[in-house]
Amino acid sequence: MKLSARAKSIGASPTLALDAKTKALISEGVDVISFGVGEPDFDTPDHIKEAAIVAIDAGFTKYTPASGIPELKEAICAKFKEDNDLEYKPSQILVSCGAKHSIYNAVQVLCDEGDEVLIPAPYWVSYPEMVNLAGGRPVILSTTIDKGFKVTAEDIERHVTPKTSLLILNTPSNPTGAIYTKEELEAIAEVCVKHNIAVISDEIYEKLVYEGEHVSFASIGPEVKDITITVNGVSKAYAMTGWRIGYAAGPEDVIKAMSNLQSHSTSNATSISQKAALEALTGPQEPLYAMRIEFKKRRDYMVSRLNEMPGFQCLTPPGAFYVYPDVSEIIGKTLSGKRVTNDDVLAEILLEDARIAVVPGSAFGTSGNLRFSYATSMEKIEEGLNRLAQVLETLA
Repeated sequence: MKLSARAKSIGASPTLALDAKTKALISEGVDVISFGVGEPDFDTPDHIKEAAIVAIDAGFTKYTPASGIPELKEAICAKFKEDNDLEYKPSQILVSCGAKHSIYNAVQVLCDEGDEVLIPAPYWVSYPEMVNLAGGRPVILSTTIDKGFKVTAEDIERHVTPKTSLLILNTPSNPTGAIYTKEELEAIAEVCVKHNIAVISDEIYEKLVYEGEHVSFASIGPEVKDITITVNGVSKAYAMTGWRIGYAAGPEDVIKAMSNLQSHSTSNATSISQKAALEALTGPQEPLYAMRIEFKKRRDYMVSRLNEMPGFQCLTPPGAFYVYPDVSEIIGKTLSGKRVTNDDVLAEILLEDARIAVVPGSAFGTSGNLRFSYATSMEKIEEGLNRLAQVLETLA
């Protein structure tokens, strides 16, 4: 059977592929500690699970409107008003099968064949592949650790061409945990408005901020809101990754186009999950606060330990649940008797010899970095970092 060129061009998600390999080793009895996948280790709060059970018992198991149930869209509008000072109508909201799905829909309706899409690196692994699927061309904007892994307005301006149609911005960031300040976003917004560049603002880690504050890109001003699709969801903040509920807000015509596209692909997000998401947004928020406190404790410990390791330089990320140390000093050296030619090889050595799973920077468009997720227990973090330190004793 002949595969399309489109199908041949798309690879598996590196983070999910790593998770599969890690789980395969564990199933074989290998004791592996995973710092790989961005998934909270906490259980979904009980009151959210109970809302889903109530929905099932009530027979809420049929199709819903493709764009989402009205009460959830109303709750999302209220969330934007309360948290971000943004006014949206339900007709400007689309509920999708996870934030990833929302971003995919947005790229498909905003990107034409040959359009250039600006993507700051390090980037979330799926951004470039989504652009490729839409027939666009990803234009990668490199950042550096000394600038906090953040792109500047000047960087964007230098890469604008007549074909530039879209910027994908992620704050707080996966994989770096970086957060853009209001002043930085204002400068970026000025460039985007000037050149009429649409913006997909991925804010899925909004609730996981430990220092500073989250500023929603669309809140910069009315002109900016008119060119922005804001994407968020319940997966990270409420430990609901498997429930698959994300949402997007933006200009009504764009949301309608995204909804039409979704109606021909997945139809509605799961009815039961929508009821659970409604409870997540409107119910008690204390479990979220407790998770955030624990994440900060883990982050502080991990950053402190990693900065004691030879060859590691690690910033303290103000958001999300990742650290992204620079390990370029290790590249070209020998570890466990093996030549470390790049960060992919380093990640393989750590999996084989330290029995810890991390994601190489190549997955995120950089070289000389590793991503560690601290969305796992403190006990596993301590043990995993002890294993790392032991292997690094062989560094030559």
